[in-house]
Amino acid sequence: MALEHADVLRAAHLARLGLNDDEAAHYLDDLGRILAMVDQLQALDTEGVAPLAHPLETTQRLRADEVTEADQREAFQRCAPAVEQGLYLVPRVVE
Repeated sequence: MALEHADVLRAAHLARLGLNDDEAAHYLDDLGRILAMVDQLQALDTEGVAPLAHPLETTQRLRADEVTEADQREAFQRCAPAVEQGLYLVPRVVE
């Protein structure tokens, strides 16, 4: 796809960017190279290539699922304004 000077100025207008003619000419070259690269990528045969979630084959290091803190439920519920049967009571906000 070949871009023209007017295309760059229209895209800049839509993006609310103020470009002068010199800047638009610079971006015209840059955008032309980007679109050429996209065309080159679209020409590749990707049939049978599974999509990747991440480009590197890594695994997530997981920590052991162990309790590391003491149970402080009773201490927290003692300072709560309202508790019933081990649950915190809050004012009703949806009617």
